[in-house]
Amino acid sequence: TEKQFSFVVPPEIETIPEAKEEFLRAMEEDQRHYDSLTNLLKEKHRKAFLQEGLSEKAAARKAQKKAIEDARFVLPNACTTKLVCTMDARSLMHFFSLRCCNRAQWEIRDVAEQMLWLVKKVAPHLFAKAGPACLYGPCPEGKMCCGHADEVRTHYAEMSGEK
Repeated sequence: TEKQFSFVVPPEIETIPEAKEEFLRAMEEDQRHYDSLTNLLKEKHRKAFLQEGLSEKAAARKAQKKAIEDARFVLPNACTTKLVCTMDARSLMHFFSLRCCNRAQWEIRDVAEQMLWLVKKVAPHLFAKAGPACLYGPCPEGKMCCGHADEVRTHYAEMSGEK
């Protein structure tokens, strides 16, 4: 068995015990499929690499890497992914204005808020007004506005220690 992939249980699923059980069963099943595909692919690739003249050790290593690349396609969206990105201050400000918004998907909003608090510690003056677009003016979403600008402003003021 390969290492268990890590995953995120969405908060709404977490609140319903039956839904959480179903979700966890699905993750276990996905893990079994991933392990099975990895093993099938690994053996196929190992044989091919041996025929190419690689040593057993080198063939096994390359086969493992190639197998997990293809087997990953069976993993669910809930599977966590480590990501490194680079942004300048202007791009970060834009990112925060969009992704700290209540209308952003919960997971990216959580990441954006964590990033915001980190950059505020490093460059408080530069990111003093960073956050969702409705913090310092009307919501740019128009009819699609969440309608909670006052709550959002309170939340960010509390997080910044302003209240």
